[in-house]
Amino acid sequence: MSRLSPAERALQLTTVCCGLLVAAMLALMLVLAWPLLHSGQLLSLIGGDWQPAAGRYGIAPMLVASLLLAMVAVLLAVPLSLGTAFAAVALAPPLLRSPLMLGVRLMSGIPTVIYGFAAVFALVPLMRQWIGSGSGFTLLTAALVLAVLIAPTMIVFFVGGLRAVPQSYSLAADALGCRPVDKLLYLLLPQAAPAIAAGIVMGLGRALGDTMIGLMLAGNSAIMPESMLSTGRTLTSHIALVIAADFSSMEFKSIFACGIVLYLLTAALVAILRRALPATARP
Repeated sequence: MSRLSPAERALQLTTVCCGLLVAAMLALMLVLAWPLLHSGQLLSLIGGDWQPAAGRYGIAPMLVASLLLAMVAVLLAVPLSLGTAFAAVALAPPLLRSPLMLGVRLMSGIPTVIYGFAAVFALVPLMRQWIGSGSGFTLLTAALVLAVLIAPTMIVFFVGGLRAVPQSYSLAADALGCRPVDKLLYLLLPQAAPAIAAGIVMGLGRALGDTMIGLMLAGNSAIMPESMLSTGRTLTSHIALVIAADFSSMEFKSIFACGIVLYLLTAALVAILRRALPATARP
Protein backbone atom coordinates (compact mmCIF):
# COMPACT_ATOMS: atom_id res chain seq x y z
CA MET A 1 0.00 0.00 0.00
CA SER A 2 1.44 3.35 -1.05
CA ARG A 3 2.13 5.92 1.62
CA LEU A 4 0.27 9.21 1.52
CA SER A 5 2.23 12.33 0.71
CA PRO A 6 2.23 15.25 3.19
CA ALA A 7 -0.18 17.17 0.96
CA GLU A 8 -2.59 14.22 0.82
CA ARG A 9 -2.38 13.80 4.58
CA ALA A 10 -3.13 17.50 5.05
CA LEU A 11 -6.16 17.26 2.76
CA GLN A 12 -7.34 14.13 4.57
CA LEU A 13 -7.00 15.87 7.93
CA THR A 14 -8.90 18.89 6.60
CA THR A 15 -11.71 16.64 5.41
CA VAL A 16 -11.97 14.95 8.80
CA CYS A 17 -11.96 18.32 10.58
CA CYS A 18 -14.75 19.61 8.34
CA GLY A 19 -16.86 16.55 9.06
CA LEU A 20 -16.26 16.90 12.81
CA LEU A 21 -17.16 20.58 12.63
CA VAL A 22 -20.50 19.80 10.97
CA ALA A 23 -21.22 17.15 13.60
CA ALA A 24 -20.22 19.57 16.37
CA MET A 25 -22.63 22.19 15.06
CA LEU A 26 -25.47 19.67 15.10
CA ALA A 27 -24.52 18.61 18.62
CA LEU A 28 -24.47 22.25 19.74
CA MET A 29 -27.92 22.87 18.26
CA LEU A 30 -29.30 19.79 20.03
CA VAL A 31 -27.76 20.81 23.35
CA LEU A 32 -29.13 24.33 23.13
CA ALA A 33 -32.56 23.05 22.08
CA TRP A 34 -32.65 20.26 24.68
CA PRO A 35 -35.03 22.16 27.02
CA LEU A 36 -37.48 22.42 24.13
CA LEU A 37 -37.03 18.78 23.16
CA HIS A 38 -37.33 17.59 26.75
CA SER A 39 -40.52 19.58 27.38
CA GLY A 40 -42.10 18.67 24.06
CA GLN A 41 -42.27 22.29 22.94
CA LEU A 42 -40.20 21.93 19.76
CA LEU A 43 -43.01 20.61 17.58
CA SER A 44 -45.41 23.30 18.77
CA LEU A 45 -42.79 25.93 18.01
CA ILE A 46 -42.24 24.59 14.49
CA GLY A 47 -45.89 24.19 13.61
CA GLY A 48 -47.57 27.06 15.46
CA ASP A 49 -48.13 30.70 14.59
CA TRP A 50 -46.26 33.69 15.99
CA GLN A 51 -48.35 35.68 18.49
CA PRO A 52 -46.18 36.48 21.53
CA ALA A 53 -48.96 38.54 23.14
CA ALA A 54 -51.12 35.41 23.21
CA GLY A 55 -48.28 33.17 24.38
CA ARG A 56 -47.78 31.50 20.98
CA TYR A 57 -44.24 31.45 19.58
CA GLY A 58 -44.54 29.23 16.52
CA ILE A 59 -42.20 29.71 13.56
CA ALA A 60 -44.48 28.27 10.86
CA PRO A 61 -44.97 31.70 9.19
CA MET A 62 -41.19 32.16 9.01
CA LEU A 63 -40.71 28.65 7.62
CA VAL A 64 -43.29 29.18 4.88
CA ALA A 65 -41.83 32.61 4.03
CA SER A 66 -38.32 31.13 3.78
CA LEU A 67 -39.42 28.32 1.48
CA LEU A 68 -41.49 30.63 -0.73
CA LEU A 69 -38.72 33.19 -1.01
CA ALA A 70 -36.02 30.62 -1.78
CA MET A 71 -38.01 28.65 -4.35
CA VAL A 72 -39.24 31.71 -6.24
CA ALA A 73 -35.72 33.17 -6.24
CA VAL A 74 -34.35 29.94 -7.72
CA LEU A 75 -37.11 29.84 -10.35
CA LEU A 76 -36.20 33.37 -11.37
CA ALA A 77 -32.46 32.72 -11.28
CA VAL A 78 -32.39 29.52 -13.35
CA PRO A 79 -33.23 31.05 -16.77
CA LEU A 80 -30.97 34.04 -16.04
CA SER A 81 -28.09 31.75 -15.04
CA LEU A 82 -28.58 29.31 -17.92
CA GLY A 83 -28.68 32.13 -20.45
CA THR A 84 -25.52 33.68 -19.06
CA ALA A 85 -23.77 30.29 -18.98
CA PHE A 86 -24.77 29.59 -22.58
CA ALA A 87 -23.43 32.99 -23.62
CA ALA A 88 -20.16 32.45 -21.73
CA VAL A 89 -19.62 29.02 -23.29
CA ALA A 90 -20.83 29.29 -26.88
CA LEU A 91 -23.16 32.12 -27.86
CA ALA A 92 -21.18 35.27 -27.03
CA PRO A 93 -18.26 36.37 -29.24
CA PRO A 94 -15.00 34.82 -28.01
CA LEU A 95 -13.61 38.21 -26.95
CA LEU A 96 -16.56 38.78 -24.60
CA ARG A 97 -16.62 35.39 -22.87
CA SER A 98 -13.75 35.98 -20.45
CA PRO A 99 -14.95 39.49 -19.45
CA LEU A 100 -18.44 38.04 -18.95
CA MET A 101 -17.17 35.41 -16.51
CA LEU A 102 -15.00 38.01 -14.80
CA GLY A 103 -18.11 40.11 -14.21
CA VAL A 104 -19.94 37.07 -12.81
CA ARG A 105 -17.11 36.38 -10.35
CA LEU A 106 -17.04 40.04 -9.32
CA MET A 107 -20.78 39.92 -8.66
CA SER A 108 -20.32 36.92 -6.38
CA GLY A 109 -17.89 38.96 -4.27
CA ILE A 110 -20.20 41.94 -3.71
CA PRO A 111 -21.46 42.02 -0.09
CA THR A 112 -25.10 41.06 0.27
CA VAL A 113 -25.92 44.27 2.11
CA ILE A 114 -24.95 46.26 -1.00
CA TYR A 115 -27.59 44.43 -3.03
CA GLY A 116 -30.16 45.11 -0.33
CA PHE A 117 -29.16 48.75 0.09
CA ALA A 118 -29.40 49.41 -3.65
CA ALA A 119 -32.77 47.67 -3.87
CA VAL A 120 -34.24 49.77 -1.04
CA PHE A 121 -33.76 52.93 -3.11
CA ALA A 122 -34.14 51.54 -6.65
CA LEU A 123 -36.49 48.52 -6.58
CA VAL A 124 -38.76 49.12 -3.59
CA PRO A 125 -40.28 52.39 -4.98
CA LEU A 126 -40.97 50.63 -8.29
CA MET A 127 -42.65 47.73 -6.51
CA ARG A 128 -44.72 50.14 -4.42
CA GLN A 129 -45.85 51.93 -7.56
CA TRP A 130 -46.59 48.66 -9.37
CA ILE A 131 -48.56 47.11 -6.51
CA GLY A 132 -50.43 50.35 -5.88
CA SER A 133 -50.51 49.97 -2.11
CA GLY A 134 -48.29 49.07 0.78
CA SER A 135 -44.65 49.89 1.34
CA GLY A 136 -43.14 47.86 -1.49
CA PHE A 137 -41.30 45.61 0.98
CA THR A 138 -42.65 42.21 -0.07
CA LEU A 139 -41.46 38.66 -0.57
CA LEU A 140 -41.46 39.26 -4.33
CA THR A 141 -39.17 42.28 -3.91
CA ALA A 142 -36.77 40.16 -1.87
CA ALA A 143 -37.02 37.27 -4.35
CA LEU A 144 -36.05 39.47 -7.30
CA VAL A 145 -32.89 40.64 -5.55
CA LEU A 146 -32.14 37.21 -4.12
CA ALA A 147 -32.30 35.75 -7.64
CA VAL A 148 -29.57 38.16 -8.73
CA LEU A 149 -27.58 37.32 -5.61
CA ILE A 150 -27.56 33.54 -6.14
CA ALA A 151 -27.18 33.68 -9.92
CA PRO A 152 -23.34 33.93 -9.92
CA THR A 153 -23.05 30.74 -7.85
CA MET A 154 -25.33 28.90 -10.26
CA ILE A 155 -23.59 30.32 -13.33
CA VAL A 156 -20.20 29.05 -12.16
CA PHE A 157 -21.62 25.52 -11.75
CA PHE A 158 -23.42 25.67 -15.10
CA VAL A 159 -20.36 26.92 -16.98
CA GLY A 160 -18.17 24.27 -15.36
CA GLY A 161 -20.59 21.55 -16.41
CA LEU A 162 -20.92 22.82 -19.98
CA ARG A 163 -17.16 23.13 -20.41
CA ALA A 164 -16.62 19.63 -19.05
CA VAL A 165 -18.39 18.05 -22.02
CA PRO A 166 -15.71 16.30 -24.14
CA GLN A 167 -14.49 18.44 -27.01
CA SER A 168 -14.91 15.49 -29.38
CA TYR A 169 -18.67 15.65 -28.87
CA SER A 170 -18.75 19.30 -29.90
CA LEU A 171 -16.56 18.64 -32.92
CA ALA A 172 -18.85 15.82 -34.01
CA ALA A 173 -21.87 18.13 -33.67
CA ASP A 174 -20.09 20.79 -35.71
CA ALA A 175 -19.28 18.22 -38.38
CA LEU A 176 -22.96 17.32 -38.61
CA GLY A 177 -23.81 20.97 -39.23
CA CYS A 178 -25.44 21.74 -35.87
CA ARG A 179 -26.06 25.38 -35.06
CA PRO A 180 -24.67 26.68 -31.74
CA VAL A 181 -28.17 26.78 -30.27
CA ASP A 182 -28.88 23.20 -31.35
CA LYS A 183 -25.57 22.05 -29.89
CA LEU A 184 -26.38 23.73 -26.59
CA LEU A 185 -29.91 22.35 -26.33
CA TYR A 186 -29.37 18.81 -27.59
CA LEU A 187 -25.76 18.07 -26.67
CA LEU A 188 -24.25 20.28 -23.99
CA LEU A 189 -27.36 20.72 -21.85
CA PRO A 190 -28.13 16.97 -21.44
CA GLN A 191 -24.45 16.15 -20.87
CA ALA A 192 -24.12 18.90 -18.24
CA ALA A 193 -27.36 17.97 -16.45
CA PRO A 194 -25.61 16.75 -13.25
CA ALA A 195 -23.66 20.00 -12.87
CA ILE A 196 -26.80 22.02 -13.60
CA ALA A 197 -28.72 20.09 -10.95
CA ALA A 198 -25.87 20.68 -8.49
CA GLY A 199 -25.92 24.41 -9.28
CA ILE A 200 -29.66 24.62 -8.68
CA VAL A 201 -29.38 22.83 -5.34
CA MET A 202 -26.46 25.04 -4.28
CA GLY A 203 -28.43 28.13 -5.28
CA LEU A 204 -31.43 26.93 -3.28
CA GLY A 205 -29.19 26.32 -0.27
CA ARG A 206 -27.72 29.79 -0.47
CA ALA A 207 -31.17 31.32 -0.87
CA LEU A 208 -32.42 29.52 2.24
CA GLY A 209 -29.40 30.63 4.24
CA ASP A 210 -29.29 34.30 3.23
CA THR A 211 -30.16 36.78 5.97
CA MET A 212 -29.71 40.34 4.74
CA ILE A 213 -32.01 40.29 1.69
CA GLY A 214 -34.97 38.97 3.64
CA LEU A 215 -34.19 41.26 6.56
CA MET A 216 -33.97 44.40 4.43
CA LEU A 217 -36.61 43.80 1.74
CA ALA A 218 -39.27 41.29 2.80
CA GLY A 219 -41.00 43.48 5.39
CA ASN A 220 -40.32 41.31 8.47
CA SER A 221 -43.98 40.71 9.32
CA ALA A 222 -44.22 37.52 11.37
CA ILE A 223 -47.51 36.47 9.77
CA MET A 224 -48.37 33.66 7.40
CA PRO A 225 -47.80 35.02 3.87
CA GLU A 226 -50.80 34.77 1.56
CA SER A 227 -48.85 35.42 -1.64
CA MET A 228 -45.53 36.72 -2.89
CA LEU A 229 -46.96 40.25 -2.64
CA SER A 230 -47.33 39.83 1.12
CA THR A 231 -44.72 40.83 3.64
CA GLY A 232 -42.91 38.07 5.49
CA ARG A 233 -40.09 37.16 7.82
CA THR A 234 -37.61 34.41 7.01
CA LEU A 235 -36.07 32.01 9.50
CA THR A 236 -32.66 33.66 9.24
CA SER A 237 -34.14 37.13 9.65
CA HIS A 238 -36.05 35.95 12.70
CA ILE A 239 -32.85 34.65 14.28
CA ALA A 240 -31.07 37.93 13.60
CA LEU A 241 -33.90 40.07 14.96
CA VAL A 242 -34.50 38.06 18.12
CA ILE A 243 -30.88 37.46 19.06
CA ALA A 244 -30.16 41.18 18.74
CA ALA A 245 -32.62 42.09 21.49
CA ASP A 246 -33.22 39.09 23.74
CA PHE A 247 -31.48 36.12 25.31
CA SER A 248 -33.73 34.51 27.89
CA SER A 249 -37.41 34.61 26.92
CA MET A 250 -39.52 32.19 24.91
CA GLU A 251 -38.89 34.33 21.85
CA PHE A 252 -35.20 33.56 22.27
CA LYS A 253 -35.87 29.83 22.57
CA SER A 254 -37.70 29.93 19.24
CA ILE A 255 -34.44 30.62 17.40
CA PHE A 256 -33.20 27.16 18.37
CA ALA A 257 -36.16 25.70 16.49
CA CYS A 258 -35.23 27.93 13.54
CA GLY A 259 -31.65 26.69 13.66
CA ILE A 260 -32.65 23.03 13.73
CA VAL A 261 -35.08 23.50 10.83
CA LEU A 262 -32.44 25.28 8.75
CA TYR A 263 -29.91 22.57 9.54
CA LEU A 264 -32.34 19.82 8.54
CA LEU A 265 -33.31 21.63 5.32
CA THR A 266 -29.65 22.00 4.36
CA ALA A 267 -28.95 18.35 5.17
CA ALA A 268 -31.96 17.32 3.09
CA LEU A 269 -30.71 19.33 0.10
CA VAL A 270 -27.30 17.67 0.32
CA ALA A 271 -28.87 14.22 0.65
CA ILE A 272 -31.12 14.85 -2.36
CA LEU A 273 -28.14 16.02 -4.39
CA ARG A 274 -26.04 12.98 -3.51
CA ARG A 275 -28.98 10.66 -4.14
CA ALA A 276 -29.93 12.15 -7.49
CA LEU A 277 -26.49 12.55 -9.05
CA PRO A 278 -24.04 9.85 -10.11
CA ALA A 279 -20.99 9.45 -7.91
CA THR A 280 -18.69 10.95 -10.54
CA ALA A 281 -20.71 14.18 -10.72
CA ARG A 282 -21.18 14.86 -7.02
CA PRO A 283 -19.59 18.10 -5.77
